[in-house]
Amino acid sequence: MRTLGNILWFILGGFLMGLAWWLTGLVALLTIVGIPWAKACFVIGQFSFFPFGKKAVARNELSKKEDIGTGALGVLGNVIWFILAGWWLAIGHLVSALACFITIIGIPFGLQHLKLAELAVFPIGKTIVEK
Repeated sequence: MRTLGNILWFILGGFLMGLAWWLTGLVALLTIVGIPWAKACFVIGQFSFFPFGKKAVARNELSKKEDIGTGALGVLGNVIWFILAGWWLAIGHLVSALACFITIIGIPFGLQHLKLAELAVFPIGKTIVEK
């Protein structure tokens, strides 16, 4: 079921949002100072291509210890991210979610877009794991 969901997701919009994440990552990469955000964009872009069967979790919950992305610098990084790029990606996922909610079959896809919109707002300090 997960594979079927991922295939339908990829065809019906996941491809475009994954590309949006990767394009944002390329722009961040070109700025040199945006390399940490670029890495997050590429990881989340891959997650956006095929999200079913995976989830985003805070790294400090997973490892039970703080690191540079889960502490005060992570909060600062998320604020900078939100101002420069996060809200654009979140709007893309919200619009995609609304389009998916039009049909009954699209509701699971819309819910996934809402999860990705939340991740788009504050991605620093998160990691993607298998469910």
